[in-house]
Amino acid sequence: MRHVTSLLLAVWLVGCATAGNPPQRYAWITGLKPEKAAYYRELHANPWPTVNKMLHDCNIQNFSIYQREIDGKQYLFAYLEYTGKDFDADMKKMAADPETQRWWKETDPCQSPLPDAAVKGKIWADMTEVYHLP
Repeated sequence: MRHVTSLLLAVWLVGCATAGNPPQRYAWITGLKPEKAAYYRELHANPWPTVNKMLHDCNIQNFSIYQREIDGKQYLFAYLEYTGKDFDADMKKMAADPETQRWWKETDPCQSPLPDAAVKGKIWADMTEVYHLP
């Protein structure tokens, strides 16, 4: 019995040591230029495999972008989960990737930053999580 208890304790300790932290959730919003909306949807209906690979390589999972019209204006909402240890370093890695840069040259002109993001030189405005049901 002592061996079984020791084995169970060892399995539990290994499980605790190897259990990952829950993913960090991020969400952003930006405008979508109406004249570019169809092209933006087309790009994302057939994303470049190299861009998807870079997203995975930068520890991103469950990445979704949604489109919504509000008061006659088009908006994009993006959500992702980050499973790495250094979000800023992974985002710099992604930004340095030539294929990702080429992708952004296609997608960025489709978007219309909100004023607070534009002031910071960004396209996507940060959102604050107010509720999460795990």
